[in-house]
Amino acid sequence: MAVSRFYFPDPLPHAGEVAFPAPAAHHALKVLRLAPGDPVALFDGSGGELRAVFDVRGRKAYAMDGQWVAADRESPLALVLAQALVSADKMDWAIQKAVELGAVGIIPLRAARSVLRLDGERADKKREHWLQVVIAACEQCGRNRLPFVAPAQRLADYLDARDEAMRLILVPGGARLATIRPGATPVHLLVGPEGGWSEDEQALCLRAGCRAVGLGPRILRAETAGLAAIAALQAGAGDF
Repeated sequence: MAVSRFYFPDPLPHAGEVAFPAPAAHHALKVLRLAPGDPVALFDGSGGELRAVFDVRGRKAYAMDGQWVAADRESPLALVLAQALVSADKMDWAIQKAVELGAVGIIPLRAARSVLRLDGERADKKREHWLQVVIAACEQCGRNRLPFVAPAQRLADYLDARDEAMRLILVPGGARLATIRPGATPVHLLVGPEGGWSEDEQALCLRAGCRAVGLGPRILRAETAGLAAIAALQAGAGDF
């Protein structure tokens, strides 16, 4: 039987009974239509999960007889998707699938050709939305560690930040991705917007030490390219 999974924002106990917050209880009862006795798993994003039995008392829901399991489903490759802003639905798709494929973080980048423009309060709200996309993806795919979502930032500011990661920028005609061997080094994968990186942006990335890599002779869509590259890197150095 499939086990329904729920993210809890507060630290979970390692045994016993846990009351569901109202939104989670509503989702369990009205959307998933769980019944008393159904298996559930709760996680707080720090690793491990509480495996329990669902119960209902009146309008409240509980996880009963919980037992903590140190289940770790993370890839040995620490890979971050640095995705240039694309249209809202494509951004959601890219983030959701990157989490399913094992990315440990998302860095939204403002690019010259980005269709989506975010600043101020709108950027904060969009980041909160993306965090919910990450949570839902973790609930679906079984991950117990929550990937981070960084604030949207300019490409130049991202490049100025000191980081020991190997930075790879996807560009047509770049080196074959199969030649990349990151080993234990974290990887940041830079993916352009719908119109691709501008020449100035490519030059800026290369001056900052990024390595140009490609995905063969075909031009992939912005929301496809990053996911294909993540899958290829996972196959070569991750857990595929």
